[in-house]
Amino acid sequence: MYNDENNLYNYTYRKDGSELSHQREAVRPGGQPGPQGPEWEGKPVRKNRLGLKIAALALSCALLGGAAGGGAVWAASHYNGGGNESEINVSSRPVTQVALRDVDGKTAMSDAEVYAANVNSVVSIRTSATAGYNFYGQPVQTASAGSGFVLSKDGYILTNYHVVKGAETVTVTMYNGDEFDAKYIGGEEDYDIAVIKVEAENLQPVTLGDSGTLNVGDHVLAIGNPLGELTFSMSGGMVSCVDRAINVDGTPFNMIQTDASINPGNSGGPLFNQYGEVVGIVSAKYSQSSNGTTVEGLGFAIPMNDVFSMVKDIMANGYVSNRAYLGITPQTLTEGTAAQFHYDVTSGVFINYVEPDSAAAKAGLKMGDVITKVDGTAIKTVEDLNLAKKKYSAGDTATLEVYRPDGTITVEVTWGAAPKEEQAQQEPAQQEPAQQEPGNGNGQYGNGYFNDPFDMFRYFFG
Repeated sequence: MYNDENNLYNYTYRKDGSELSHQREAVRPGGQPGPQGPEWEGKPVRKNRLGLKIAALALSCALLGGAAGGGAVWAASHYNGGGNESEINVSSRPVTQVALRDVDGKTAMSDAEVYAANVNSVVSIRTSATAGYNFYGQPVQTASAGSGFVLSKDGYILTNYHVVKGAETVTVTMYNGDEFDAKYIGGEEDYDIAVIKVEAENLQPVTLGDSGTLNVGDHVLAIGNPLGELTFSMSGGMVSCVDRAINVDGTPFNMIQTDASINPGNSGGPLFNQYGEVVGIVSAKYSQSSNGTTVEGLGFAIPMNDVFSMVKDIMANGYVSNRAYLGITPQTLTEGTAAQFHYDVTSGVFINYVEPDSAAAKAGLKMGDVITKVDGTAIKTVEDLNLAKKKYSAGDTATLEVYRPDGTITVEVTWGAAPKEEQAQQEPAQQEPAQQEPGNGNGQYGNGYFNDPFDMFRYFFG
């Protein structure tokens, strides 16, 4: 035992652990005072030479009589690590064999089985682009990395739009090390999805699942390429929330929230349920709050149900042919604009322009109108309108509540289809290169920040 009092340690050698009652100055051999130390405490020892001789004789006989046997036992104990107390227990359990199961949507699988069944369907994606030119007029190259997964045996691959945005070259690496140059087929920036294709045969596609069946608490797994270096890594967690609305650079997203570890480089990779089906596309994570607090366990994935029809449309047509389109030039109404036009409302979507023959024109909308609701959902900003529009496809109808200076009206609109020319403007080759540091290899989504609900949360794509 020891006491830490005045930074001094006083040791006791009593078996009962009690402290010494006093200390005295130690004396070195020769009668010289020595450093302070613990006092040995005990009774004086009487000299009993006869008793010592008898004890020594008995001990000698015992040692001689047991030398052959006892000595051998001591030696064995000594060379085996000092007896049972030093023995090391080693498991004899055989190596677990992971069954290679087919994904049938009915059989729950272990994490190891999900990985074994799908790792050959996951790909690593590397891109390069020209970020600008230096002082000498030489092009400055930038590189980034992400993930993706195989949709079909003939080489269609799904990833995030931001992973290939601005890319001049796209290289896909399979789990077995095979590399392919990929061609951009089409994408949808508002949903952050893109389809690329490699010239290959007999690839192993994933099985897409129903993201609508997910519940908070369900176990999910992500396989991807974190940091652009730790290829084909798997992480696991649970569904923290479904239908989580987040906003990135003015673009609203409906997401699956998960606490599975997601890092730059995971973007575009699959999120699996416990049956080995892909239920989401890994896209983002929060890393910092508005007050600078570091956060963990806030990852997001795009639900497969939200984009499945678009993915098929892109594979067939090269763009989303049935994306809902209104045909207006919108602007978020501010208090200043409302005061300028003497409007009674101070929020909504102000219509600057209506395209001829568009869905808006056919519904009777005109410049100066303010859209305040879509099918009962309040619309305060352009972002709100874009989020509401994502629920519809071309040909669907909706009821708009519209403010006009002479009163509020209700308008029935049939959504049109986005023109192919607008889709072509989203092609990565025609976009400005992603603003990334050359060779950072992280696949971040530019320098985007969340605007709502935590506008300083860094939005990591990877």
